[in-house]
Amino acid sequence: MDSPGKKYPVVVGISGASGAVLARATIDRLLSDEHPVIATATAAARMVWRQESEESFGEALERWADWDAFTYCPVGDLTAPIASGTFPTAGMVVTPCSMATVAAISSGFADNLLRRAADVTLKEKRPLVVVPRETPLTETHLENMARLARQGVVVLPPHPPFYLGDGSIRHTVDFIVERTMVALGLTDRMPQGMTYREPERYP
Repeated sequence: MDSPGKKYPVVVGISGASGAVLARATIDRLLSDEHPVIATATAAARMVWRQESEESFGEALERWADWDAFTYCPVGDLTAPIASGTFPTAGMVVTPCSMATVAAISSGFADNLLRRAADVTLKEKRPLVVVPRETPLTETHLENMARLARQGVVVLPPHPPFYLGDGSIRHTVDFIVERTMVALGLTDRMPQGMTYREPERYP
């Protein structure tokens, strides 16, 4: 039996869309709040990370590895625990989420660990959040996201919180991470007049 108060891991999938900072900030936040994390990233995600971040993906993995609650699974490892519905998790977030990944998840195309883990999350009726990164959107993009929404997926585009006043990219990142935590059911609703968390962490 599970011990009282046990926290199940959150699966974080990182696809090849622009917005590596969203993934980094999400994992940082989960670990700082003592939520176990199992992460996986596509080859395209690692390429984008190299272009957008001063911290290499390998350096980020080494830093996160200092946390006992962090696990990384290669995207090609379909024997990883998160590929099975019998492995309990608290849900999954795909951030950033490319349109190819949106299309694959919405169609049940599970050809790598990220997509398989998302498929498992859906079939087990666990919280699934996707943070799509694309603009403008085609009819196909919109139809794929609508299909996900009808299945109960939270589609959370990383739009700036204009109503909170002027802010930088790092403020938007913190805001989206906070909304992700809420969507996963890991924190209470954000209070009005939200105070951003440690914005100096991001470039």
